[in-house]
Amino acid sequence: MLAAILIICCLLGFVWFQTKVVNTRADEEAVFIPQAPDYSDATMWVTANADAEGDGADIFYMVSTWEEDWTTEDGRVCHYADVWNVRHREHMAREINKVAAYMSHEHPESSENGDGKGKNRFHAPYYRHATIETFMMHSEDSIRSRTRLAMRDVCAAFDLFQAQRDTTRPLILAGFSQGGLAVVELLKHIDDETYRQLAAAYVLGYKVTPEDTLNCKHIKAAQGETDTGVTICYNTVKDVKYIQPVIAATCMGINPVNWRTDATPATLHDTITVTLSPEYHVLVVSGYSGAEYPAYKNFLNVGDIHSCEPWLYSECLAKNIRVRADAWRMKNPRQNNNP
Repeated sequence: MLAAILIICCLLGFVWFQTKVVNTRADEEAVFIPQAPDYSDATMWVTANADAEGDGADIFYMVSTWEEDWTTEDGRVCHYADVWNVRHREHMAREINKVAAYMSHEHPESSENGDGKGKNRFHAPYYRHATIETFMMHSEDSIRSRTRLAMRDVCAAFDLFQAQRDTTRPLILAGFSQGGLAVVELLKHIDDETYRQLAAAYVLGYKVTPEDTLNCKHIKAAQGETDTGVTICYNTVKDVKYIQPVIAATCMGINPVNWRTDATPATLHDTITVTLSPEYHVLVVSGYSGAEYPAYKNFLNVGDIHSCEPWLYSECLAKNIRVRADAWRMKNPRQNNNP
């Protein structure tokens, strides 16, 4: 009798295993993975070189999430942007070009002496970023799993960029939203020699977790306006009750208007008050509605003002890139500054 029961259990287990394998294969076949980027192809990049004098920084920027889940002509679902799809590249380029306009050229209003400095070399790769539905699952495990492919693309693009650039120049990493996640992952990816070239890393509208800092010695929270080799992280909300955990539950933050890590308020554009919450490490703004950024599927811009991150503080960021690049050069006086 016992032997018969064991045989039945084994048969049931085999059937369950076979069914699971078949279902897994069916799921895999139903999901479309776009072709990988070829970063030796100029089509995969947006670049801007405003640094004719050779005294600026090299900026590597990672774009945010632009695509929703989509379906191929043969009915397969895709959870990633397709870098070979012209429409997808056009979507990403909207953000990249606007960011390049101020990161490669310092805002004239923020240049104190009008000397024309603050011009940089800007590079941004298209990559197979995970779709917005990835983050709407509110699952850290799912986010890590889905974004693994995107982060591989980013690391491959950066390695080529790093191999070709003049490494005597200060390096700036920057990214918004999923691009901010990519900054964190790049800091884990780079070696110590590359880290020594880092003037600053800007995580705009994404979080840095305690686990990130424990697992990466290259992540060091900025403490002021001029420190180098540091990570600048911020997220903007109207009230701390609107913090979106999968994006903004961060362990570090700094105010990009006054470069303070305490609750000292700062005034932006004469009418907006920006105050860092030392408890939650997010920026709380008043005098600014963020109405130009409508709520998205009751997920983003609902009390948080996620979509403002690269734009609201653009002048502050442009100026600070120059300040930190200059500070890095002061610490590395033997570096060659030729273009």
